[in-house]
Amino acid sequence: MTDSVKPVVRIGTRSSELALFQARQVAALLAERGVASELVTYTTIGDRILDRPLSAIGEKGLFTAELEADLIAGRTDCAVHSLKDLPTADPEGLTIVALLEREDPRDALVTGPGVTARSLHELPHGARVGTSSLRRRAQLRALRPDLEVLELRGNVGTRLRKIDAGDVDAALLAAAGLRRLGLGDRIVALLDPPDWLGAPGQGAIAVQARAHDAPMMDILRVLDHSPTRTAITAERALLAALEGGCQVPIGAAMMAGVSGPILHGIIASVDGTQVVRGSMAVDVNEPARAGQALAAQLHADGGHHILAELRAT
Repeated sequence: MTDSVKPVVRIGTRSSELALFQARQVAALLAERGVASELVTYTTIGDRILDRPLSAIGEKGLFTAELEADLIAGRTDCAVHSLKDLPTADPEGLTIVALLEREDPRDALVTGPGVTARSLHELPHGARVGTSSLRRRAQLRALRPDLEVLELRGNVGTRLRKIDAGDVDAALLAAAGLRRLGLGDRIVALLDPPDWLGAPGQGAIAVQARAHDAPMMDILRVLDHSPTRTAITAERALLAALEGGCQVPIGAAMMAGVSGPILHGIIASVDGTQVVRGSMAVDVNEPARAGQALAAQLHADGGHHILAELRAT
């Protein structure tokens, strides 16, 4: 393309502070390559409905459907998402063309005024812990069944204000979001894998485009970070094989091992009374195979009973 015909790339993004930060990161990377862009902002159904748990609203596309619809219609050229919000199956005609280098994929403990605990284990008996994630809720109840787990919805700033106001004693949030917003000092403790597992794809930013838009694909694919894609491919293959959505208690993390990367996974019942864990070596040339194999292992070890009970309710 010559300079005279270079397009202004229209980037679809949610309007939350964190989503805008992520979209601006993509815009800055494009600018470094001489490509101009503009942001097109959206308020999604997941942003609008804050008085119900995410699991009660629906499973797919709570934070992505509106962006994807306009992308398919050609009203935007790409969309930027937190990868963990995206279902594992791409809508027809769309693809994840780039994954930016991943931030810290761990969950973080944030505490309120007067709470001196420096870890989950140090939280006082009966402490109120907020989260909107069934995965976090399940692992928390398995680890500390004495704690009171409360629904905590809203963007990062809203949740921090609720913590500071004493609505809960502590909360679990993604470390990546806190750090991207310059709020890393709010992190009291990081919850390390494999003992505690984040959502598949947590910490990764996805850039989605129309699969048939070859010029735009060429512009965007240079942003793809290969090591991040390898890890994400393994983790999301596990999620896809288990047919788990964003609101199913499934965790995953690919970590370095002595002989190569290892994929760790967990399926848990929401009340934390049933937990199935496993791990699988990852061939970096075929990372999806590790996710599929680990899913089969977790199924065989009792995970299918947990998932069946979840879907029945």
